[in-house]
Amino acid sequence: MQTKKIAILGSTGSIGTQTLQVINQHPDNFEVYALAAGNNVDLLIQQAKQFQPEMVAIENETLYPKLKEALADLPIKVFAGADSIAQLAELTPVDTVVTAMVGYAGLLPTIKAIEAGKRIALANKETLVVAGELILKLATENRAEIIPVDSEHSAIFQCLTGENPESVSKIILTASGGPFRQKTIEQLQSVKAADALQHPTWKMGAKVTIDSASLMNKGFEMIEAKWLFGLKAEQIAVVVHPQSIIHSMVEFVDGSIKAQLGVPDMKLPIQYALSFPQRLDSNFEKLDFFQHPNLTFEKADTKRFPNLALAQYAMQCGGNSPCILNAANEVVVDAFLHDKIAFLQMSHIIEQVIEKMDFIAKPSYNDYVETDRKTRLITKTITNY
Repeated sequence: MQTKKIAILGSTGSIGTQTLQVINQHPDNFEVYALAAGNNVDLLIQQAKQFQPEMVAIENETLYPKLKEALADLPIKVFAGADSIAQLAELTPVDTVVTAMVGYAGLLPTIKAIEAGKRIALANKETLVVAGELILKLATENRAEIIPVDSEHSAIFQCLTGENPESVSKIILTASGGPFRQKTIEQLQSVKAADALQHPTWKMGAKVTIDSASLMNKGFEMIEAKWLFGLKAEQIAVVVHPQSIIHSMVEFVDGSIKAQLGVPDMKLPIQYALSFPQRLDSNFEKLDFFQHPNLTFEKADTKRFPNLALAQYAMQCGGNSPCILNAANEVVVDAFLHDKIAFLQMSHIIEQVIEKMDFIAKPSYNDYVETDRKTRLITKTITNY
């Protein structure tokens, strides 16, 4: 296996930092060529000093002087701004781009990487949620590989490797259920952001953790799976699996089911995305069945967690509906994190926004940009945030 040059977009987040841990374990296989972050300049400086990439970029341009000064004695090119991050994705020497930026911000860099024919280790689910049809079209045209990093989609990807796609009956995405799995609607009315951030099994960033608590994260994963694996909406199911040992499953037309299992550790799917089709040794914790003797399953409750139903609706509608869903969700999650709205209000507001926005059946890239802009304005107006 030749040494692969890696660009990590979102290097200071949960996925980005774990990607660097994987690379650190396999210095003969992977080399950090470029790093990019949004605002965490102090951690970006530490990462740049440790891994000595060719280039680094910070999205927040006001932090450029601090980054530049801190790395002045190193042969590292320093850039700032969203356009610079998108340009890192196109760099000729880069083999693989890890798109670990959170939210809509990851769309343009991913498009640029695809247009440059890179392998995409996709950790930014919003890219396919917002513009799945466009992304898949560009990937086909530019022969760019998209390897999923999400544990659920990595599981499906691994189960499907070597299988005839026409033999797939359905896929089953597993959900932990989040911190509020056993709470009643009455109890959910009073939960706070601090409660939602206490995920029982996974360590994630704040936005993704809130999405997990509301099951919007699972809704996004359904939409993403539709595009990644060329499925119809009715071929995608969700089951709550609190132990998070089975990461997802594939049911075939003969009734057999394949599942991918492992302890909850994002480094495993990250490493698989970087090394595919090879598997590398690791020092990750291995699954001990005797430590997990009981694996349980529950039906997802869309009455208590209507975000899952909203995502299913957006997936069935297609067009710019998922883009509307994502933009509205980003605004309400931010408002909830700042204690401006209640937990259950998030779903109600998203539903109102979907009703107010114009539907576009075949959106262009500019349509997605305008849909995102308008949706955020309307959502902010409704939330008064």
